[in-house]
Amino acid sequence: MINPVLVEVERSGFVESRHRGAAVGFAAGGAVAVRAGDPEVPIFPRSANKPMQAVAMLRCGLDLDGELLALASGSHSGEDFHVEGAEKILASAGLVAGDLRCPEAWPLDPETQQEVARTSGGPSRLRMNCSGKHAAMLATCVTADWPTASYLEADHPLQLAVRETVEELAGEPVAAAGVDGCGAPLFAVSITGVARAFRALVLAGPGTPERRVAEAMRTHPQWTSGTRREERQLMDAVPGLLVKCGAEGVDAFAFADGRAGAVKIDDGAMRARTPVTVAMLRALGVGDGADEAVLDELSIVQVRGGNGVVGAIRPAPEAFDQAV
Repeated sequence: MINPVLVEVERSGFVESRHRGAAVGFAAGGAVAVRAGDPEVPIFPRSANKPMQAVAMLRCGLDLDGELLALASGSHSGEDFHVEGAEKILASAGLVAGDLRCPEAWPLDPETQQEVARTSGGPSRLRMNCSGKHAAMLATCVTADWPTASYLEADHPLQLAVRETVEELAGEPVAAAGVDGCGAPLFAVSITGVARAFRALVLAGPGTPERRVAEAMRTHPQWTSGTRREERQLMDAVPGLLVKCGAEGVDAFAFADGRAGAVKIDDGAMRARTPVTVAMLRALGVGDGADEAVLDELSIVQVRGGNGVVGAIRPAPEAFDQAV
């Protein structure tokens, strides 16, 4: 099927671009409450896989909690405290930055990137947004007495455990395997499977690996993304919300009561991701205590012309089918 238009880009009263995609949202009881397009088609969740990867690492013996577990579960902005956190994870296992196998990269945070460039710095593995995850993967290998040099190989015991965990949490077999931008193995599941996995994280019992990951991310959202990122703003604005984005237009979320959802923008446009997510959150009911002003701000991205605002990137009217 052809997925529906989820987002429209309007300039000066004229719709100049449209982004199609698929999405699904679960009610607290687990029934499908909102959907758009075909959410059963497998996708690469990209970094939305990271919480599931972190669960696998805890199951394999990784001893992390709090800020550092949030860092291992997220895609950080390369700010100084993120770098220091990744170094702490490595040091706890007797490792150094040179043991990382993620590529060198500039910080995602524009202000930090400018500061690094101004001080004659450059791309580095520690500044790469996945360095927390990679540091945790290495620490897991040390704990389990597995080889570290080959930790990114698809047949490494850690990656086999990650695949098994993804399949368990998503409730379906992996449809395809690939290599993510950071070099780690990447597993495809459906959009529905991603939403199901996030729901499993928040509903797991206290002290379980799943719940520990969810609690760390919700308590320390600046460590899963950054001080100025949309994910942090969403989790601050909606009490109990868990959110993780993935490259190529992926978002996944879950409320503490089991409401959950995921979205994939067909053309991979990241600009379309957050407006759709906010629309889904509202369709499922954000509840009391949510900061509606922040949600309003995130639901529409300004389109500028010259020195002024001339339009907006916003959810398309009637983008979702209400199932309940």
